[in-house]
Amino acid sequence: MKNPKTLLRFSLIGTVIVALCCFTPILVILLGVVGLSAITGYLDFVLLPALAIFLGLTVYALWRKKQYDALSGVSSNTPSFKEPRS
Repeated sequence: MKNPKTLLRFSLIGTVIVALCCFTPILVILLGVVGLSAITGYLDFVLLPALAIFLGLTVYALWRKKQYDALSGVSSNTPSFKEPRS
């Protein structure tokens, strides 16, 4: 991925989805509705490593974005618009 914003966006969305499935009963309710509630005991074996992977990917994406901004001379603290001259 050439643009680090895409990687950052992907990793943040993945982290939020996995965190929602880990810390709320959303996935358990959905599996119960579908009739697959027998596999809810194995969700921790999948969701916790997925959460760790997405958190690591988010840290990596933030590091890549920081490097990209430093090399391109773009600062994330500067406004993206120009103020009119008086």
